[in-house]
Amino acid sequence: MSGHRKSLRQVLEDRRGARFIGRAEEIELYRGNFRLPVEDPDRRFVFHVHGSAGVGKTSLVHRMRAAAAERGALAAYVDDSVNSVPDAMAAVSADVARQGHRLKEFDRLMATYRQRRHEAASLVEDPDQSLTAGAGPSAGHLTAARAGLMAVSLIPGAGMLAGAIDPAQVAEGTERLRAHLSSRFRQDDVQLVMDPLPLMSPVFLAELEQAAAALHRDAHIALFFDTYERTGAFLDPWLAALFAVGRYGEPPAGLVVTTAGQRRLDRVLWADSIDLVAELPLTPFTEAEARELLAARGIVDEAVVRDVLRLSGRLPVLLTTLAANPATAAGAVDDPSATAVERFLDGERDHTRRDAALDGALPRRLNEDVFAAVVEQDATELFRWLRTMPFADERAGLTVYHDVVRTPMLRLRRAGSPQRWIACHERLAAAFARWAQSAAAGIDERRLWAARNWRELRLEETYHRLCAQPRVALPGALRDGIGACREGTAAARAWARMLAQAGDDADSALLRGWGEDGLEALADESRLGIGLLGVLLQRGALDTASRVDALVVRARDLHNAGEYEAALADSRRALDLDPAAAPALHGRARTLRRLGDLTAALADLDRALEIEPGVPWTLAERGEVHRLAGRYEDAVADLDRAIGAGLDHHWPYAGRGHALLRLGRTGEALADLDRAVELKPGYVWALLRRARARTLRGDVTGALGDLNRAGALAPDNPWIAGERGDAYRFAGRFEEAVEQYDRALELDPSYAWALGSRAMALDGAGRTREAVADLDRAITIEPDYAWAMLRRAEIRERLGDTAGARADRARAEATSGGREARELAARGAAHALAGRHEEALADLDRALALAPGHRPALWSRVGTNLALGRTQQALADLAELSRSRTAPPGEAYRQYADGMDTSSWQG
Repeated sequence: MSGHRKSLRQVLEDRRGARFIGRAEEIELYRGNFRLPVEDPDRRFVFHVHGSAGVGKTSLVHRMRAAAAERGALAAYVDDSVNSVPDAMAAVSADVARQGHRLKEFDRLMATYRQRRHEAASLVEDPDQSLTAGAGPSAGHLTAARAGLMAVSLIPGAGMLAGAIDPAQVAEGTERLRAHLSSRFRQDDVQLVMDPLPLMSPVFLAELEQAAAALHRDAHIALFFDTYERTGAFLDPWLAALFAVGRYGEPPAGLVVTTAGQRRLDRVLWADSIDLVAELPLTPFTEAEARELLAARGIVDEAVVRDVLRLSGRLPVLLTTLAANPATAAGAVDDPSATAVERFLDGERDHTRRDAALDGALPRRLNEDVFAAVVEQDATELFRWLRTMPFADERAGLTVYHDVVRTPMLRLRRAGSPQRWIACHERLAAAFARWAQSAAAGIDERRLWAARNWRELRLEETYHRLCAQPRVALPGALRDGIGACREGTAAARAWARMLAQAGDDADSALLRGWGEDGLEALADESRLGIGLLGVLLQRGALDTASRVDALVVRARDLHNAGEYEAALADSRRALDLDPAAAPALHGRARTLRRLGDLTAALADLDRALEIEPGVPWTLAERGEVHRLAGRYEDAVADLDRAIGAGLDHHWPYAGRGHALLRLGRTGEALADLDRAVELKPGYVWALLRRARARTLRGDVTGALGDLNRAGALAPDNPWIAGERGDAYRFAGRFEEAVEQYDRALELDPSYAWALGSRAMALDGAGRTREAVADLDRAITIEPDYAWAMLRRAEIRERLGDTAGARADRARAEATSGGREARELAARGAAHALAGRHEEALADLDRALALAPGHRPALWSRVGTNLALGRTQQALADLAELSRSRTAPPGEAYRQYADGMDTSSWQG
């Protein structure tokens, strides 16, 4: 005898299987299929069970699963708790793991997918910044970017919307997204994010086959997908393609898939494989099957049998419910208004159990703790009894009433005892509130909606408060809708569904209307929470604080949708209502930064930090504004405070590393860039900055290592090839440098920075006329490229072309950046002469940000840093002057080179 003890779930399944009656023909067809060789033309590989609610689909599926296990098949079951094909594969993997068979490679791939998907999803937070780098926020670029995000469903559920967008925009957006991801991830990871199923499916199927082969020589695999009316939208195309086109690898010969839902199979979608499918339409039991079931439960009195047949409509779930109590027969009376559920309850002589069944219907899902909160008695035995009832299903470890039974039970409790209805829901709300409070421990209040456990408990608390007192609880529920929108559309949709269900269950047209309107407002995924927040602002009768919150979140979503003017308008409205709303100031600053108004952005961030000092994300945002403005000392100061306050995120480290690098503090810069790469190993931006730092320290080997690593992640990125050229050039390996610049220009012939840098390498190799030709071409591409003009002036001076050199210098200073840089450099020099060294540095830093390599500004900054005792920074500028060869990024790559993904701020 085995020492393994069965779980209660297994005991209940065994009992139900032993009592299973009916559907003999369907079960025998399924059993017989396993006896057929896979080559037999009568062998079927897909069974589709379909029929109306309550007809017994789930019961049949569980019996079919038991039959598969009897044949030695590896069997797994998936219900409607999944929301995507990868989720479904993961659910299968978890099920077979519980049976002692780990799909290790698939589980590793799934973990990578989730991590990369999470990182890539930040593009939805700020898609324009990431996907239109260098192009500016034009409407066309933004539309293409969002189209690309929808095409690969990084905007959740957007597959349905993608078809409504211009295919050319979808193609352009998808390519932009692919190119951007290529700069951050390995190519396999890019494929995993863009189109995961061709990579995941073969691994999944191969490991399933290996696990099945270890279980039985025939390697039978039986997969069951229940509640298919809810999951078929995404599972059906995958399963159909699995058997038809071979896009996802070869399915194992022993694979048999069963789907069960309310609708018939889509024969158009399955047209290529329809000969592999057996459809099993279910109707209510025949009278003979129904009588057999009742007789097996001891109900044989003909009058009672006829009554039960009439009340149940021969639906299996109602038949088994009525047959659950023998007293049903003894106490039956002909009551034309009775329902099957009422008859079941009338037949339960134990009033404690009767009340427990009714009260247990109130929660949307049950475990013993929830049950104890509603029944207020010793719940253990009652809950054990309840789980044996035929209307109580097990889903993901929780007990859920069948809808066909729960709905009339709710109606009975609500109409039969209104005060008990209210009291029970209030007890449940209080219990969920306590559990939510415990779940909130240690979590920043502003991040609660991001905590899944707390969010689910809060939704249940709100559901019960709404059921108890709809009008009293509605204002608080609407405020929660703002928090759900802050977290994202998935949380907002869960909130709206909860509201709609509360309306149905409490029979409240008010709640039902709010829930349905909320779901309708969330239908367009590309609009994020904008529509729902608009409904809340227009009709929600929100108090001032809640209106401010709603406007702040909608401003964030408008920003992320590329509607910057509308985002600024909402931020202004929020600040009109509450001038001290720090999140509104932060949000407006983020949009202003995106629009290039760094001065206004800084003013808002300063004010936000006056109101709420020390907020890490606000400090980090201000540090980023300082960095983009060339105020590197200020950037480092803010990022120091943000990181010191516990903000352990990749982009603040990377931003501080870059600022430190520009200040000549190369060792500290390397430490920060090391940490950024540690936090995000595929962070190409940080790898390139670290390569630059290593190049400046003379560590060419280390720099090339970083560049090779970045190149493996993004092989078609011209910036990487150009940086590799710089590493060789600074080491005096000019011909190797030219080869790398050639590669960069193959990838992007209009890459002016690569032309300027190649010119310096050619000049170093003695190929001066070719160098001048490259500089000519760079200036043709970017007419305001002052750095290239100054380098060409130096070469012309050496060649004796004094007039040409003078003309280049004049033209460089006439550029907008050159003029402002000249003025700032002059003012900085005046500050330095007057001993105002910090003010001098601020002006000189800004001058060099506008015109990198501006020699007067560099010389002035050398002297200023020496006066302040900052020898290392002075030496870094002297090294720059001695090279006079370091080209800054051209316009085509400047935004990508300087910009980082700072979209983790949640608003």
